[in-house]
Amino acid sequence: MKPLTLLATACALTLLAAPAVAAEPPKMDEASSMSYALGYQVGRDLAGTEVRNDALLQGLKDGQAGTNARLNPEEMQAAIAALETRINEQRVKAQAEAAQKAAAAGAAFLADNARREGVKTTASGLQYEMIAPGTGRTPTVNDSVTVHYRGTLVDGTEFDSSYKRGEPATFPVGGVIAGWTEALQLMQEGAKYQLVIPPALAYGDRGPLAGQVLVFDVELLGVSTGAPTQ
Repeated sequence: MKPLTLLATACALTLLAAPAVAAEPPKMDEASSMSYALGYQVGRDLAGTEVRNDALLQGLKDGQAGTNARLNPEEMQAAIAALETRINEQRVKAQAEAAQKAAAAGAAFLADNARREGVKTTASGLQYEMIAPGTGRTPTVNDSVTVHYRGTLVDGTEFDSSYKRGEPATFPVGGVIAGWTEALQLMQEGAKYQLVIPPALAYGDRGPLAGQVLVFDVELLGVSTGAPTQ
């Protein structure tokens, strides 16, 4: 959470009256752009949290004027702590709701994908489809590989792509998520696969991709013995 002085300033700026008739907004100068960006971010942070606009604006005015605060230091600290608690509770609730939606969407996608022709499901739950066969070496868990890949969520949202970066990635087979480690040992150099990886073989409940079923288009370009050289 940003310092409360900045939060209050940004939130108060969002209270400015808007034109009654919708029109293309005027171009902002630098100060307006910075103020709007801060206000928008704070608005996102405070989504779902009750904010009394009149009190917020009064606090901003008093702070700018340098007058005595209407709360004593202990009350001020307690109010700020309560606000932070409410924001964190709202964030946890939103994350839990998002995780539930992701789990439902992922389970449905896995079930549908498993029925598609050409898709195979391993004992671990990994799903893969050979798009193009390879003719070269198959890596072991102790090897390194060079691959091109594109990763998306089940709704098609792309979260990573070596193609967009303009260069392939090289890494040890045993140094990536479990779904990749398993899938790479099924491929031969030159092969192209589509992988559908359930959360247990991806990031589990950790990080920004927690609980997500991940879809990867993978092209195995090369295999080398041992760890990749830096």
